[in-house]
Amino acid sequence: MARITASVYTSHVPAIGAALDTGKAGEPYWQKVFAGYEFSKQWLREQRPDVVFLVYNDHATAFSLEMIPTFAIGCAAQFKPADEGWGPRPVPEVIGHPELAAHVAQSVIQQDFDLTIVNRMDVDHGLTVPLSLMCGQPPAWPCPVIPFAVNVVQYPVPSGRRCLNLGKAIRKAVESFDADLKVQVWGTGGMSHQLQGPRAGLINREFDNAFLDRLIADPEGLAAMPHIDYVREAGSEGIELVMWLIARGAMGDLAGAPPPKVRHRFYHVPASNTAVGHLILEESNQ
Repeated sequence: MARITASVYTSHVPAIGAALDTGKAGEPYWQKVFAGYEFSKQWLREQRPDVVFLVYNDHATAFSLEMIPTFAIGCAAQFKPADEGWGPRPVPEVIGHPELAAHVAQSVIQQDFDLTIVNRMDVDHGLTVPLSLMCGQPPAWPCPVIPFAVNVVQYPVPSGRRCLNLGKAIRKAVESFDADLKVQVWGTGGMSHQLQGPRAGLINREFDNAFLDRLIADPEGLAAMPHIDYVREAGSEGIELVMWLIARGAMGDLAGAPPPKVRHRFYHVPASNTAVGHLILEESNQ
């Protein structure tokens, strides 16, 4: 039986990828950002999963405002880095896991969640930056990745409650897959930031850290927070944080198991014009 062993949460700031790709990671501005992931890279080497189920949002590369699914699962065997306007990032292709992806799609749809099945798409910084932060710059990513794209760009976007419950459905799907696989679920995006308008550059440290506290200890209560609170407190792009609730919903304590173990927590301001948050939770039985 496949099983979920941990969840990982991280921002996916595009400038982080650019800093890595252009050799600027050692500059004083970026050193503090990347220092927060040194533990995580070693942890991932020690706790290497067989598959990562990576929740992210597409930034008008695979999808456009002409057609944007609420939830889309990548079922292909491989996914190329997207050209976001300045050429693809010089990172490895993402190798998928079509068998598990198809099984998750079947199971989750039968649990009344409507997914869009995607058999070909490129993946942008929303997916590749978290991989770079957790894995460094290897010649190949250490395991297959299932991309799971969520619409947090064009309203209406899914509620926190919907995302948390989707995470629970994903856990049920993974545990019904007949193979001995260790699976991690990653939730990415955020934290507080706004890219346009009079509040461009907004960062709310107090909100961000309270969000991390509640994500650990009170995910059900956090899932009830309305969209307007995200926008008011965390900026227009802060709504990306609902994607973290998918990863949190996949953890076993929401099914009655003991609380997860907090293995790592990191928060830093700024990285470009964004607050960077990062968390690793392990299943209590690991």
